[in-house]
Amino acid sequence: MRYKKYPSYKDSGVEWLGEIPEEWKIRKFKYLFQIRKRISGELGFNILSITQNGIKIKDIKSGSGQLSSDYSKYQFVYKDDYAMNHMDLLTGFVDLSKYDGVTSPDYRVFSLIENHSNKDYYLYLLQMGYINKIFYPLGQGSSEIGRWRLPTDAFKEFQAPFPPQKEQENIAKYIKSSLNKIDTLIIKQKRLIELLKEKRQALISKAVTRGLDDNVEMKDSGVEWLGEIPKGWNNSTLKFQLINLDFRRIPISASERGDIQGIYPYYGASGIIDFVENYIFDEMTILIGEDGANLLSKSTPLAFIADGKYWVNNHAHILKPKDKLFNFWTYILNNLDLTPSISGSAQPKLTAEALGNLTIVFPKSISERIEIANYLDQKTTQIDILISKATKAITLLQEKRTALISSVVTGKIDVRGEYEHT
Repeated sequence: MRYKKYPSYKDSGVEWLGEIPEEWKIRKFKYLFQIRKRISGELGFNILSITQNGIKIKDIKSGSGQLSSDYSKYQFVYKDDYAMNHMDLLTGFVDLSKYDGVTSPDYRVFSLIENHSNKDYYLYLLQMGYINKIFYPLGQGSSEIGRWRLPTDAFKEFQAPFPPQKEQENIAKYIKSSLNKIDTLIIKQKRLIELLKEKRQALISKAVTRGLDDNVEMKDSGVEWLGEIPKGWNNSTLKFQLINLDFRRIPISASERGDIQGIYPYYGASGIIDFVENYIFDEMTILIGEDGANLLSKSTPLAFIADGKYWVNNHAHILKPKDKLFNFWTYILNNLDLTPSISGSAQPKLTAEALGNLTIVFPKSISERIEIANYLDQKTTQIDILISKATKAITLLQEKRTALISSVVTGKIDVRGEYEHT
């Protein structure tokens, strides 16, 4: 799509904004919005949470997330009020409420009072302030602990574009229509990734439980829940096939790792989390999570291969297959249902004993194991390339989404007339 610019521009006098269309003006937030602070004083209202996906009604009955000891001290938010987590300019957000309810008294609730303004136009501008970190230079506090806030005075004095009202309305409608199209494409790409991951897992599951021969003769495994397995396969437990090297783990705290970036990967339960200046392994191993919510995740593989020189923290089990077929056993591990072996709910844990006692099936023949691993390497690589392309497409669409909002609300492109589509 080719966009056109406005016929003429002028200097806005605002550093972050630059030039604006000739007919536009500048207004400070204190002339556009009024901050509201209305403490409810009682219970019984929807509890509203400000997330990066907008304002949501919080399910306090589930007991998940941060809970307040007294919701009567929360402040009212009414439909079409803006609610802003101004306490955290790094991960906070702002939204226009679709609900009546209450939210944290620490947040900023405000409403549009300028009669010639469009609430949706200023919603897109406010959200852009977070996404593009326009508010960030005005913040105060400690960003290291997620307390980089936008003070009230800085909020009131913030200078924003003020297009004619009709133009604000057209801009808001245009952005909404464009984002609907972009978001539809993003949803399709995400669904494609889900389907590809399901196909990948189904491919692995079939290969590591039945082999590659669809006509293979089956036999009773001798394990009731396992049923039949291919003739020529064994059933066993992991501890007889994989050596556990957990005793070689030496955790390093974040403070010990320091600010100096090392060259050696520092692995945790789900991959590399840092780079350090020393290593304890100089060989290939298989790592699988020991604790954490990732143990219950169905979206990403739990087991992965580490190689070269690296360090491993105390949140991952370190395994070495006796037959040296690392890829094959990684596929086996990623096909196992770990749920019955996981203990704890608040902090799920997979102990070395529980891991070692997991029942597995595998070919007696080393050559068949190699054949299965090579087949899966080829097939999963093809699927992973498609997943990577879909992931890249989502990134590009999200970047286009952000750039579109920024360009339109600041008048860098003119959306008042017809557009040429290429």
